[in-house]
Amino acid sequence: MKKLTLFFTLLFLASSAFAQLKVARLFGDHMVLQRDRPVKVWGWASKGDKVEISFNNQKITTKADANGKWLAELPATPAGGPYQMSIRARKEQINLQDILVGEVWLLSGQSNMEWRVKQADRAATEIAAAHYPSIRHFEVAHELAFEPQADLPSGNWKVCAPGTVGDFSAVGYFFARELSQKLGVPVGLVHSSWGGSQIEGWISEKAMQASEVLGYYPATMARNWDEDAQRQEKKLIKQAYGSADFAIESVDESKYLTPGYDYTKWLKVNPRGQWDWQGIGGFRGQAFLQRTVDVPAEMTRTETTLHFGRNNSNLTFYINGKKVLDGTTNDPIALKLPAGTWQEGPNSILIKLGQMRDPQWFGMGFLGTPADFALSTSTAKVPLTNERWNMIPSWKYPRTYAHFMNNVGTTLYNAMIAPLIPYTIQGALWYQGESNAGRAYQYRQAFPLMINSWRQNWGYNFPFLFVQLATFGPFQNSNQGSDWAELREAQTLTLGLPKTGMAVTTDIGNPDDIHPTNKQDVGHRLALSALKVAYGQEVVHSGPTFKEVLFTERKATLNFDNAGSGLVVKDKYGYLKGFEIAGEDRTFYYAQARLEGGKVVVSHPEVPHPAAVRYGWANSPLDNNLFNAEGLPAVPFRTDSWKGLTEQAKF
Repeated sequence: MKKLTLFFTLLFLASSAFAQLKVARLFGDHMVLQRDRPVKVWGWASKGDKVEISFNNQKITTKADANGKWLAELPATPAGGPYQMSIRARKEQINLQDILVGEVWLLSGQSNMEWRVKQADRAATEIAAAHYPSIRHFEVAHELAFEPQADLPSGNWKVCAPGTVGDFSAVGYFFARELSQKLGVPVGLVHSSWGGSQIEGWISEKAMQASEVLGYYPATMARNWDEDAQRQEKKLIKQAYGSADFAIESVDESKYLTPGYDYTKWLKVNPRGQWDWQGIGGFRGQAFLQRTVDVPAEMTRTETTLHFGRNNSNLTFYINGKKVLDGTTNDPIALKLPAGTWQEGPNSILIKLGQMRDPQWFGMGFLGTPADFALSTSTAKVPLTNERWNMIPSWKYPRTYAHFMNNVGTTLYNAMIAPLIPYTIQGALWYQGESNAGRAYQYRQAFPLMINSWRQNWGYNFPFLFVQLATFGPFQNSNQGSDWAELREAQTLTLGLPKTGMAVTTDIGNPDDIHPTNKQDVGHRLALSALKVAYGQEVVHSGPTFKEVLFTERKATLNFDNAGSGLVVKDKYGYLKGFEIAGEDRTFYYAQARLEGGKVVVSHPEVPHPAAVRYGWANSPLDNNLFNAEGLPAVPFRTDSWKGLTEQAKF
């Protein structure tokens, strides 16, 4: 009996091994196909095999090419379903169930697009009410590749329900919900995003090579992960010592405990959070962290507690050269230190740490909130993350470099976009830019390059809608400058491309959190853009947009497009805020502004001959309050083209 079972097992495995028919991963149960357009379906079979696709009482026949790939095109189908699809070659057949036809939108970008419904405002209420089975969501897993991939390794379509929607893209879901209700059709979301990603990762090598903005990059990029690791190490050594050829084997780490050692030449990091975001290129190994902390006299005479977040690697803590911890813990670090541990005035804290063991993906750094990093007594506290610390990798121990998505351009496109082409879509939603703010000027060209190249690869100019950066970080003035304001400007300029739309979110951001949780309004504003740009409906889809300025003695008069039913000031006292004005000396002043005959008049007594006006020119333009009557905020802008902060920064 055992021999017979083994025989049938081997027979099954052998037959499976020769099974050749396959359909691209995007095609599966519960999928949504684009309505009113021919739909491409593709996969693989044995070379030369005839492949027959049956869908909605129609049969299409195609043939696998010399490489085994087959491609068919289904006729345009109106919204509806559920349908079945069968794909047959020789004696093999694939059956797909519960297929809807409606609107298909691609979602991409970084963490604010990836942000889940379960993390959004009123999550519990939203999840409980999510009975929308005609909304479907396919999530592309995080993958990187040095060459364009033919297919996805995993993924499946999820039907929207309270048990599934929590893991949907929040922006995508709220967009789809409104679109489905307004259009009365199913909506499918193909979600391919990666938190923290830069735009260069989402652009193909072919597009870069043909461009002015990134044409230089492919000739210098790493071609495999070993080469990337070597480059990251050379880069890190150069950052630390000024030369990539510095002899790291000459470093004597025992000197780090020598009184008076100069740590100021080390790299600078905030110990809290993942260090990958602080320019260390995915370094994994051991490192030293140091800071000199001023301790008041009263804390030297009593027991203190050194709180330092959580890191479960092997840790060694030194205070003024004396070891106070050597070991590992899964608990938050809270070292009880006796009276006399500290000296009044400057004290050196030196920490040796390794890569986080759990969660391993975290890499280097410490988990915790700012409050979790402090030296405290029962009556006093000294914060420990209010300044950056000195950091240097240890070169005496084995080290690796993580496959970090921002290390090599094109790798996100190759793994997470190329396999989706040519799945028929209505359009794309994009929420990204935070990670490119330091290169905002280059984004002026990089962003349109990506849009145009995706459209070229899909073979048609699909609508492309995007979210302008929300409020986050400092509230600067124009004399200080703002890279986030420059990135917003680059996004606004991209509206010069056909079939584009932008959702402004400066009024619904959070200056203290790069991930604002109000994703409902973001989805709503994108839906308004879609109704206008993709579906041709007569809706007000944008807030007031700067059109032109007239400079006269002591004032500037501004005209706006997209005023809707009229310009509105959102302030209970009626004060219009957010404007700055400058003369030819390029010194900006916070301006007096007022509405006058459907226009905005701006002035300041110190600027008799105005030459420039700016609105919302800060990372967090907290006082912006110009809207249209439909409730949409004005787009931040400037009338000048004076040199900004990011013109020299390159990828």
